[in-house]
Amino acid sequence: MQSKTTSGAMLEAMREKPPLVHCITNYVAMNIAANVLLASGASPAMVHAPEEAGEFAGIASALTVNIGTLSTQWLDGMRAAAKAAASSGKPWVLDPVAHYATAFRRQAVADLLALKPTIIRGNASEIIALAGGESRGQGVDSRDPVEQAEDSARRLAERQQAIVAVTGAVDFVTDGNRAVRIKGGSVLMPQVTALGCALTCLVGAFAATAPEDLFGATVAALATFAVAGEDAALGAAGPGSFAWRFLDALAALDGEALDARARVSIA
Repeated sequence: MQSKTTSGAMLEAMREKPPLVHCITNYVAMNIAANVLLASGASPAMVHAPEEAGEFAGIASALTVNIGTLSTQWLDGMRAAAKAAASSGKPWVLDPVAHYATAFRRQAVADLLALKPTIIRGNASEIIALAGGESRGQGVDSRDPVEQAEDSARRLAERQQAIVAVTGAVDFVTDGNRAVRIKGGSVLMPQVTALGCALTCLVGAFAATAPEDLFGATVAALATFAVAGEDAALGAAGPGSFAWRFLDALAALDGEALDARARVSIA
């Protein structure tokens, strides 16, 4: 197997040995998230019941947790899975969807942060609020630009000892010391529901493939999305035709093309 030193090498390694990714995600995102992982070369499993989530997290190669459609039972499953992933040394990704919206969500995300996610992915408003700042977020929608969340992301990464990814028009990834920006994608992407949630699952897939380089794995996942988004937009008439073209673009993307076209710069 080739060295997993570039985003393209990680993509090829993932396809050579598809990781099993435990995805606790929301009702809206399940279908598109599973299809995104399959198109990219990973194996998704949507398991959220507390009776089995902890056991399954120990089997999977990585865990992703998304609080989009939260309930007490789902939160119990999230906690059990996160504890099991941490105890077995598996990477796990937290997507704190609209965590600032209600007291229930604020407490849920506090509980999950205490279980030490290895990667946190959110939009700018979510990351600003998670770091303790005041965001302009409304429900699941970000009202803050990514660049305004960069300092918050660095502080959050340092506090949590985690990789933090802020996604938007230009993505930002930091571990508190290093930081990069990733350009690409399409203006149609925010018009297709749950693509961000699906990206969280893809981050988990890359983290499972390269657990020794979680920063690089996060960047690789975001770069994959960015390049595939550009390709899908070429023939799309709108968000409907973009959605299926995006899956095709993910499946068609290879490591060589990803390395040649990824627009990643040091921040």
